[in-house]
Amino acid sequence: MTEAEARDIIVARFGEAKARQIDNFVDLVREENSAQNLIAPSTIETIWTRHVLDSAQLMFHVEHFGKSWLDIGTGGGFPGIIVAILLDGATTMVEPRRRRAEFLQRSVDQLGIEQAVVLATKVEAVSDTFDIISARAVASVEKLLQAAGRCATPETRWVLPRGRLEAEQLVSLRRDESRLFHVKHSTTDPESSILIVEPNKGTAR
Repeated sequence: MTEAEARDIIVARFGEAKARQIDNFVDLVREENSAQNLIAPSTIETIWTRHVLDSAQLMFHVEHFGKSWLDIGTGGGFPGIIVAILLDGATTMVEPRRRRAEFLQRSVDQLGIEQAVVLATKVEAVSDTFDIISARAVASVEKLLQAAGRCATPETRWVLPRGRLEAEQLVSLRRDESRLFHVKHSTTDPESSILIVEPNKGTAR
């Protein structure tokens, strides 16, 4: 997939105006990356496929699941800032590293993103609850569900990009009968997956 093709997917789903706002954020990331390592330098030239679309695809799985989103460990803004631009609702980004949190706040301010909050803290300090929770390559799934459990409601859907998810990992996760675990293929990387976690309400899937 080319960078232009990745951008075209965003335009088709969300419109040209949103894509232009993401263009502006990409410019901010490129500039800031020389001061702090927001993304791997080797991925700068493929930022739309490796980071933007990789973030936006999470929204394909939660389009009808709520209006409040928590992104844990937002780092350089992926997926948090991308979600904040595209979501018709409120986005909260949790990033404990001060310099990265400051960059996220500057990005929110400069891009004029409404309903976006940046918290320079760990998720354990967050007490609000959210309809959707994401975390891109943060901790193990089990540790993440425990650390952020207070932020979930009985209706919360977790959208967790992972690398290769081995069968034994899924078997281990499914021992938790209070939740359902679904694996979706990544649009941007055939070797990666997206783990969808939702409450088990006792209904057949």
